[in-house]
Amino acid sequence: MKLFYTPDIATDNALPEEEAKHAVKVLRLSEGDEITLMDGKGSFYDAEISLISGKRCEVRILQERPWQKPWQGCLHIAVSPTKNMDRMEWFVEKAVEMGIDRITFLACEHSERKVVKTDRIQKIVVSAAKQSLKGTLPVVDEMMPFNEFLKTCKAGRRFIAHCYDTEKRLLRNELVPGEDTVVLIGPEGDFSMTEVEAASEAGFVSVSLGECRLRTETAAMMSCAAMALANQK
Repeated sequence: MKLFYTPDIATDNALPEEEAKHAVKVLRLSEGDEITLMDGKGSFYDAEISLISGKRCEVRILQERPWQKPWQGCLHIAVSPTKNMDRMEWFVEKAVEMGIDRITFLACEHSERKVVKTDRIQKIVVSAAKQSLKGTLPVVDEMMPFNEFLKTCKAGRRFIAHCYDTEKRLLRNELVPGEDTVVLIGPEGDFSMTEVEAASEAGFVSVSLGECRLRTETAAMMSCAAMALANQK
């Protein structure tokens, strides 16, 4: 399938410049060739190339095919990014494939990374969505302070995963299909106890991901997988 990301296809029948270059220069498509488009907002389109002129590639829509999300609720991971950004980019790619709805990057007390280039993350999101045939793209939030996130998060089910020896529930046993859910994953040095207590006061339930000690991106991946499986229709 020749699939192209066209977020503005409802108002502009030309492929974005990067997608047009891929279609014409890399795939060497011609006028009359049929392709598939995705707008990242819930629809796929069968289309054909109607005009190629310089860097411009225009299409004609043949049919719109609405996409039905195969999981329930809103799945949200809020994670403190790792110092090595490659590991976090790997998590983003796999989370999109599994069906994440939202990713928030948290600035925590023990965070080693203070800045995330969300434009690069967005490119990874688009690529993963195309590869896994997702009709919608997850929201990627700019990095925000931990305490600010606690104030703005309104998910129905809210959890914080940490390694402290306190009373915790097993995440997989707490998930309820269809309910909006967010899981907080801390930095490589874990959340501070102050942050755990603040989350508890804000209505977040402390959870465990099992007996194994996990790296940040692995914990985020396991949480995402648990939510995805629990919410499959």
